[in-house]
Amino acid sequence: MIEKIKNMFNIPELRKRILFTFGILIIVRIGAHVPIPGINGEALGAAIQNFQNTLFGLYDLFAGGAFQKATLFALGIMPYISASIIIQLMGSVVPYFQRLQKEGEEGRKKITQITRYGTVLIGTMQAYGVTVFLKSMTANVGGVNVAVVPNQGLLFTFTAIITLVTGVILLMWLGERITERGIGNGISLIIMIGIMSRFPNVVISEITLIREGVRSILSEFILFAIFIIIVGIVIRLTQGTRKIPVQYAKRVVGRKVYGGQSTHIPLRVNTAGVMPIIFAQSIMFIPTTIATFFSEYEFMQSVMRWFSFDHPFYWLVFGTIIVFFTYFYTAIAFDPVQVSTTMKQQGGFIPGVRPGKRTAEYIDNILTRVTLPGSIFLALIAVAPYAIMKAAGIGYDLASFFGGTSLLIIVGVALDTLQQIESHLMMRHYDGFLSKGKIRGRRRM
Repeated sequence: MIEKIKNMFNIPELRKRILFTFGILIIVRIGAHVPIPGINGEALGAAIQNFQNTLFGLYDLFAGGAFQKATLFALGIMPYISASIIIQLMGSVVPYFQRLQKEGEEGRKKITQITRYGTVLIGTMQAYGVTVFLKSMTANVGGVNVAVVPNQGLLFTFTAIITLVTGVILLMWLGERITERGIGNGISLIIMIGIMSRFPNVVISEITLIREGVRSILSEFILFAIFIIIVGIVIRLTQGTRKIPVQYAKRVVGRKVYGGQSTHIPLRVNTAGVMPIIFAQSIMFIPTTIATFFSEYEFMQSVMRWFSFDHPFYWLVFGTIIVFFTYFYTAIAFDPVQVSTTMKQQGGFIPGVRPGKRTAEYIDNILTRVTLPGSIFLALIAVAPYAIMKAAGIGYDLASFFGGTSLLIIVGVALDTLQQIESHLMMRHYDGFLSKGKIRGRRRM
């Protein structure tokens, strides 16, 4: 491992890209601690505790803790992700976006431009909502009811919206710079670093509990072993694929022969990635979020109990919604008809299956069967933090790293980043992190 890390920094271009990425991520973390003007930080810290198990808590997860501090990057990168998802969904139903997706590089540039405009629009609406939310919040500080925003005039609203939208645009730009000049996956790395920023506080809290005798070292080792097992399962789920063999017929064009090779279509066990958990979590937080504003009613208190993290009803509904959204998002992300049409145009076919409609049906049937165990495992991983939190008696900050959105994002982005570094090492004939011994297929010089 040490030798491979040395190889990374022996390549000037790769070293420059890694250091550039680290520099950008440092800027991102600094911006997550710069508060917007006009906020009473002490009152905000006391008031935000009532919203941890709501949609605002989920939003704060992706903002890397910046939302609960009302900082420059309080909105995080979520407006950009929301705009990207909307554009992707429209690409499945709107002919204009379908044409753009088929226009190659020019079409991608146009889609990127539209996504940026959509990011600014969504960011502006969310920034206004955040300012209204902040102005409505009060907290008990030293026995006195204090407003989070002391001066709730038009100047604060205008300044807060401009600051928050600027933070979104800056984050989007920094993410694109990482993708272009860094090691890639800029937006994903920003989200991952935001989630990982909570890890040092979790470690410090666990050390404090051990020193105070609340938790033993043995229990910490058991928790660590469970964590390693879950990470291994998540890696297997992320990388698991079902390969469909494809044969391309030989074509003679002039004096050259094209085709004739065998390849495969990799169908991922988890094609939808982390999106089903995000969608499901957003829906599951809606009842709790509404009940928070009407907590004086007995019915709303019952709703909050049924939809609390430690209630089995929450786990059952949460898992069912994840299975549904896994199939839903997989149907959007992977189109068997389009794959079948492309194969037919290029002279490819699946052995034993007729090209065209039969091929599309064959791929769809396999994708449906592969997605079922993937969706069930995804639901179990999503519910794991809440089950472990109840069984082991640990806090949610620690339990969130045992599965769910946090662990899936961290593992997925880490694997993608390693593959990016691996490609740079292999191009220069170095063994990478994901290989053992000689790189397969590499000739000895």
